[in-house]
Amino acid sequence: MNIDQISLPKGAGPHAEKLFEAITQAGSVSELNRAGGKAEGFVLGLETAKVIKSQVAERLYVEFDDAATQREAELTG
Repeated sequence: MNIDQISLPKGAGPHAEKLFEAITQAGSVSELNRAGGKAEGFVLGLETAKVIKSQVAERLYVEFDDAATQREAELTG
């Protein structure tokens, strides 16, 4: 799956892609943690405001988490 394959409201897609890129391009674990926290807050905000359904939120959480896990392995490996 890819972040751009998730159907998001107009205007939210570019922000999600920017957050995804921040995770995948993080230069350190602390930078990765900040980017991951921002991404999680972004999804929580969209879900809380009922801008996206819970299924879409879950897909976003999984995508961000998978990307963060992979980047952490790259940084620490």
